Amino acid sequence: MTSSIRTRDKRLEVRTTQEERDLINRAVEEVGTDLTTFVVANLVDASRQVLADRDHFALSIEVASQWDQMNELPARELSGLRRLMNRPSPFGE
Repeated sequence: MTSSIRTRDKRLEVRTTQEERDLINRAVEEVGTDLTTFVVANLVDASRQVLADRDHFALSIEVASQWDQMNELPARELSGLRRLMNRPSPFGE
């Protein structure tokens, strides 16, 4: 079995209040890991949550079926949008 070793070669500095640092240190001790591993793991999890709906779009089978039905409906005619699209571009020559 081959094991891969990740080299952490990028530095990330974070400023905290004493209260925040104390809280983080308590959590690190509780989990039984080191500060770097704790912080990186939690930052990566938080980043994935923020980006989840931007990177991956998942629907249940029922909701996906409803989505498909909605997308099969004919487009509505929006007169204001039609007028806007027919206006000459202000960037034209």
